[in-house]
Amino acid sequence: MPCKLTNISPANLSDEPAKEVAPNSQQPLFYGLHAGFPAPVGDNANSIDLTREIVRHPESTFYARITGDSMRDAGIFDGDIVVIDRSLEARDGNFVAAFIDGEFAIKEFRADPDNHCAWLIAHNPQYPPIRVSADNDFTIWGVVTHNLHPLINS
Repeated sequence: MPCKLTNISPANLSDEPAKEVAPNSQQPLFYGLHAGFPAPVGDNANSIDLTREIVRHPESTFYARITGDSMRDAGIFDGDIVVIDRSLEARDGNFVAAFIDGEFAIKEFRADPDNHCAWLIAHNPQYPPIRVSADNDFTIWGVVTHNLHPLINS
């Protein structure tokens, strides 16, 4: 299944500033947590506000839940939540939330100025690249800045 963004449509997106993204919630943050051998934690605990960590521009940031498997080889899976910043300009190689010919999708953006087009690249060999030209109804809604991926099945 192609990778799509759910809970998102042109009707519920606008250029209006977003309301409060999420309530600030300070959670414990431990520094020096090793991925190798265990180390004592000691007094390395502070606090972290995840919203502040992952949202640089609250007025232009939104979240979307992923449906599909076309981005699985990039580590973006069905059910993940992505953070999308509409204030960033897409650069070659960025993952973007794009609206193309009536559908939203998340793909890697590749500019191709030599052929006067761009490409939306899936990260699953079952899905071919999508050529984007002036003939398409195409908009980049934003750049994906983070992927929230659960490590346990709920």
